[in-house]
Amino acid sequence: MPKSLRLGVNVDHVATIRNARGSAYPDPLRAALMAEAAGANGITAHLREDRRHIRDADIDALMAGLKVPLNFEMAATPEMQKIALGHRPHACCIVPEKREEVTTEGGLDVAGDVARLNDFVAPLVAAGIRVSMFIGHDPAQIEASAQIGAQVIELHTGLYCDLHAEGKFAERDHELEALRAGAAYAASLGLEVHAGHGLSFDTVGPIAAIKQVRELNIGHFLIAEAVFLGLDPAITHMRRLMEAARG
Repeated sequence: MPKSLRLGVNVDHVATIRNARGSAYPDPLRAALMAEAAGANGITAHLREDRRHIRDADIDALMAGLKVPLNFEMAATPEMQKIALGHRPHACCIVPEKREEVTTEGGLDVAGDVARLNDFVAPLVAAGIRVSMFIGHDPAQIEASAQIGAQVIELHTGLYCDLHAEGKFAERDHELEALRAGAAYAASLGLEVHAGHGLSFDTVGPIAAIKQVRELNIGHFLIAEAVFLGLDPAITHMRRLMEAARG
């Protein structure tokens, strides 16, 4: 696979299973190390404000134990900024966050919050952290992400995946074209382009084939498939599909 396409594995839902019983297992670090050994180029963990899955101690353990980079997903809050600056992970992905949501719904409204996000992002960049904004493909959001000093955008692929699952293939293809256009526009502004949310074996190919995309971040599907296949085979097969799409 061309080196320009990386796979980041999100281990949030290993912690979800652990927290369901209030036990010490399964351990997100153990899953992250297995993903690393299986060929993941990075690990993503989202420390939510309500700590519903990943906990502060998990971030400590991941920072200490990983050889591959940690992508620290977080809301744009003073608490999360302080934690990020204390740990200095390789990257921070800024996401919208609502306590009532099951999973992240839609992209961040960067264009509607430029001044605050500019001030929020600046200390992270100054600390040497690569900052990514989790957004939709709207050109205004892409432009605003560049304006505030983010180095990366992560395109939200959730709608594309939902439309595929619902059999709305014409609408899915329209959304895919919009993601392609967004990726091209972001790259033209000097932004590195990542993509993720809801990607599966069935949907990863067309996203992996977008030449401007440098990294895919996939979590829930891989953890779910690991129940049946094991984590190593699930990651290996995902990388094989990425390679076929890119090759």
